[in-house]
Amino acid sequence: MLPLMQPVPVAEVPRGTVLRIVGAAGAGFPSPAQDWEDDAISLIELLRLDRAASFVFRISGNSMIEAGIYDNDVVVVDRDTRPAEGHIVIAIVDGGFVCRQLVRRRGAAFLEARNSQQCYEATSADGVEIWGVVRTGVRDYRR
Repeated sequence: MLPLMQPVPVAEVPRGTVLRIVGAAGAGFPSPAQDWEDDAISLIELLRLDRAASFVFRISGNSMIEAGIYDNDVVVVDRDTRPAEGHIVIAIVDGGFVCRQLVRRRGAAFLEARNSQQCYEATSADGVEIWGVVRTGVRDYRR
């Protein structure tokens, strides 16, 4: 299991890690392309984890559930992407990593949580290190 809220370099994943595709699973009406099958998929290539600037974090907490990021989700974070308004980012606040959305209000940048059921104060992005931009996420649906 990945450590909570700590960056993990993914460039160290063994090359050639390949998963076999069993078949397509429709989430709506059956598709005419359903007979199409690929025999293998590389999660390393699909998630672009072979980049030196890509890291993996396990999320701890429920502050981002309205952005579709839940407790124990795994996110892929790019350090070489310039953060822009609306991006979900990993930032260093008070010496620890947090996952927040970068927003602008009245010309100022803020980091905001996305859970209206809990009270979170927006953090001014001034003086806060934005460590990287969240690119994608992975969830275990058995939880």
